Amino acid sequence: MTAVRSSAGDRGGDLARKPRLLAVPLRPSLLAVYVPLVVATHLALTVVAVLNAVPRSNDLLTLAALLACGVVCIEASRRLGMPAGVARDMLSAWWLPVALLLPPVYALLIPVPVQLLMQFRVRRTLLYRRVLVMSAQGLAGGAASLVFHLAVPEPLGGTPTWVVGGSLDLLVAVGCAALFTVLDTILVVIAAHAANPGGRWRDLLWNRESLLLDVVELCVGVLVAIVSALSLGLLVLALPPVVLLQRSLMHQQLQAAARTDAKTGLLNAAAWQREADTELSRAQRTHDPLALLLIDIDHFKRVNDTHGHLVGDQVLVGVATTLCGQLRDYDIVGRFGGEEFVVLLPGADTVEACRVAERLRGRVRRLAVPAEDGTVAVTISVGVALFRMHGEDLIELLAAADLALYRAKQSGRDRVCLPALDGSKAAGE
Repeated sequence: MTAVRSSAGDRGGDLARKPRLLAVPLRPSLLAVYVPLVVATHLALTVVAVLNAVPRSNDLLTLAALLACGVVCIEASRRLGMPAGVARDMLSAWWLPVALLLPPVYALLIPVPVQLLMQFRVRRTLLYRRVLVMSAQGLAGGAASLVFHLAVPEPLGGTPTWVVGGSLDLLVAVGCAALFTVLDTILVVIAAHAANPGGRWRDLLWNRESLLLDVVELCVGVLVAIVSALSLGLLVLALPPVVLLQRSLMHQQLQAAARTDAKTGLLNAAAWQREADTELSRAQRTHDPLALLLIDIDHFKRVNDTHGHLVGDQVLVGVATTLCGQLRDYDIVGRFGGEEFVVLLPGADTVEACRVAERLRGRVRRLAVPAEDGTVAVTISVGVALFRMHGEDLIELLAAADLALYRAKQSGRDRVCLPALDGSKAAGE
C-alpha cells in the first residue's frame, strides 16, 4: 500500500500514510492569515473568560490533579522520543475531562502548559505549528465545555448525578467529547490544506486507523472524566493504564518513523525494498504482471542552487503528494534518495505502467511551488521496467528502470521511457 506519513499538527494521525504537511514556510495568502486568526480568537476568548471567571477551590484542585496526570504521562513517555512531524498521544485523556467537568475558561487554558511542556521537554517544533495546535485544542475544548455545561450546569456540584443516574447526560458527554475531536481536527486540517492546496481533503481527515485512535482517545477521556467526578483519588488507578497506552502509541509511531523518509513521509529506500521484495515474491507465485517506475525530478540541483534548499524541500513534498494522490492504495511508493522516487505497480502490464507514468508526469507538470520571485515549475523523467520482460528480480528491474531513466534524461527530460534495446522514443510522447 502507499506508505506515507501525516504531519498536520500534534493531534496528528495516520502515521506512515500521508506526506508531510505544514513542513513549509507560511504562505502569505493562506497560512499567514489563517494561523493568526485562530490564535487571536483563542487569545481573545481566553482573556475574556479569565476576566469573568470566579475561581473555586474544587475547580482548581481538579484542574491541578488532571494537569499533574498529564505531566506524569508526558514525562513517562519522554525518553522514548517523538518522531518528526505529527505524533498521536493520549493527552486528551486529561484535558477532555477538564472540558467536561470545569468551566470553559479552564478548557481554554489547559493546552497552554501542556504544549509548552511538549515543546521544551519532548521535542521542539516550529513555533507557529505548536501555537496553532495549542489554539485549536483550546478552542475545541472551550466549545465542548460550553455545550456540556449548558446541558449539565454543575458537573462537579455535590453528587455527580450525570454519572450515577443520567444515561442521557452520559450520551451528552460522549457527544461533547466527539465535538472536541471534530473541531480540533478541522482547525488543524484547514491549516494543513492551506500549506499544501494540492492535497486532497479526504487524505487529511480521517481514515480507518486515525478514526479508531480518535474513538479510543474519546472513550478514555470520558472514562477519566467519570473517575474524576466520582473521586480525584481514583485518578491514581486511572493514570498507569493511560501511561501504558501513551508509551505503546509512541513506540508504534517510532517504529513507523524508522520506515519513512523524514522530508516526504514516503517509505525510505530500505523499507521500500523490503515491501517490494514481498510483492515481487507474490507476483512470482501468482504469475501476475508487475511494473517498476524510477522517477527523477528534472534540474533539481538548479532549484536548490537558485531558490535555496527550503524551496527544494517544498518541491520534494509537492512531488511526493502528487504521486500518492495518483496511485492506488496498494501501490508501493518510496523516496530512493536525493530527488529520486520509486514506485512498484502490482498487476500493471506495459500499457498500464506507461499510462500511469504519463499521468504522474502530467500531474507533476501542474505543480507551481511558491518561491520569493514567483513560482517554480517542476517536471519529472520516468524510467519504466516490467517484471520478466526486463528483469527477474528487484535488482534487475531497478537496473533496467535506471537505464530507461537515463534514456529519458538524454532525450530531453520530462518524458517516460522504457529500456528498449532499439532506442525507441519515449513512451507516450
